[in-house]
Amino acid sequence: MRAPILATPRAPRVNLMPRAEIERRRRAVLVRTWAWVLVAALAAVAVTAGAAFVVKLAADQRLALEQARTAELLTELAALTEVSSALTSVGELGAFRADAMGTDILWRDTVSGLAGALPAGVSITGFDVVVGAAPVVAADTDSDVAADTAVASAAASGLTGTLTLTSATPLDMAGTIRSLRDVAGVKAVDGRDVTSTDTDGATAYTYLLELDLDQSIYSGRYAAGETE
Repeated sequence: MRAPILATPRAPRVNLMPRAEIERRRRAVLVRTWAWVLVAALAAVAVTAGAAFVVKLAADQRLALEQARTAELLTELAALTEVSSALTSVGELGAFRADAMGTDILWRDTVSGLAGALPAGVSITGFDVVVGAAPVVAADTDSDVAADTAVASAAASGLTGTLTLTSATPLDMAGTIRSLRDVAGVKAVDGRDVTSTDTDGATAYTYLLELDLDQSIYSGRYAAGETE
């Protein structure tokens, strides 16, 4: 059998520190803890504020650069204002000219074509005509529609009125009218009146014809988009 172990008695301990001192030390630890917490919070605020300042500084620099670039572009744009205004005026004047001169006629070619179909000894001595409407431009950009519109416009009347012919001999009116109808641009020709006059024994015959020409006689020189 094992011999019983006898426990050595310990000396009793007694906390003789006053309760007030214990409370004071506890409050001191609490104060130090909160102080460190406050310092950490202040440090976090300082770091955040510093980062925000750096970001704002970079943003301000970028803003300054963009504002400088904007001012530069505005200056360049102001320099081009006169050019833009001039181009606008040119476009407006071109459109006005196209409208005003849309019925410009190739008079030399038209008269030459008619005169070339007349018999020898017959001359054109007068016109009493009215210019037709301006050519119609298709609003639709479809090529087929535009082509159909151009054909229809060309077939419309461009010049209507009377044509006066003078001859020293009687004229075959039926044959002359057929010849004139074959001239390019002629829609219709019909006899209207014939008179004769005697001057010092010489007889002159005057023929008055109704005339209708289509818009193919228009020059098109001032149409929108055309340049001289």
